[in-house]
Amino acid sequence: MASPTPPLSRPSAQGASNPGLRPARTAALAACADAFLILLFAAIGRDAHQRGEIITGVLATAWPFLVGAALAWLVLRLWHDPLRLWPAGVAVWLGTVGVGMILRAVTGQTVVLPFIIVALLSLGVFLLGYRLAVAGVLRLRSRRQQA
Repeated sequence: MASPTPPLSRPSAQGASNPGLRPARTAALAACADAFLILLFAAIGRDAHQRGEIITGVLATAWPFLVGAALAWLVLRLWHDPLRLWPAGVAVWLGTVGVGMILRAVTGQTVVLPFIIVALLSLGVFLLGYRLAVAGVLRLRSRRQQA
């Protein structure tokens, strides 16, 4: 007698469709990717405006956004499924920009509408983009395994 087949479920970004990565490792990699992309955003911005102090300058620009991302991770406990576009990706993106801009304003750093727009667009592409790419790869991998 054959055993019943388990019901089909939508694979999680860190679940059965990705057995090589444990949930804790997936969360750590996603957090590192978020931090790296925020630092890259700050580095690109500093380079575009030809400012000196490469490392300290990038860190000075990035820290409010890194705090915003960390708060989003902690408040919403995003380590449970950090690669999902919703809610994890959107929460990190908006938390990064929202808290980042508030902290910049409170600490006397520049907060003007064009910078807010550039930050929203750039960080949206970075923080949502890699999650979309991961979801696409996992979807392709799942289809190949089913075929």
